This record gives sequence, structure tokens and C-alpha cells, in this order.
Amino acid sequence: MYPTARLKLSAVVFTVLWTGWMVWWSGSFDRVNILMLAICGVVAGYAWYRAMRWRLPRGRVPSRHGARDP
Repeated sequence: MYPTARLKLSAVVFTVLWTGWMVWWSGSFDRVNILMLAICGVVAGYAWYRAMRWRLPRGRVPSRHGARDP
């Protein structure tokens, strides 16, 4: 599995769970409401993906061999 595959998969799971929770919490199952919450869920999932992609490399333990310059 590629290193970013788990992050992408977790972003999709976050998006589905967030959207499902918002639809359930709103209590309105109108087509427009579900569409708007789905769009907001995609935006929230993408923001979560970008935030985790930015944050995770900074929180890791440095390797024994030191940092390598690209």
C-alpha cells in the first residue's frame, strides 16, 4: 500500500461519516439538503486530508540517519 493511500482512504471515511452525521443531525431528508451536506462533506474531507498531510510529517520521529537533503 502506498504511503498516501491510507491517508486518502481515511479522508474518504471521514467524509462519509461526517456527511452521514450531518444528515442525521439535521433531521431533514430533502434532496437539496442532502446535496448541500454532501458538498460540504467533500469540502470538509478535503480540508481534513490537506491538514493531515501537512501535520503528519511534522509529528514523526526523525530517522537515525538524520535528515536527507533532496
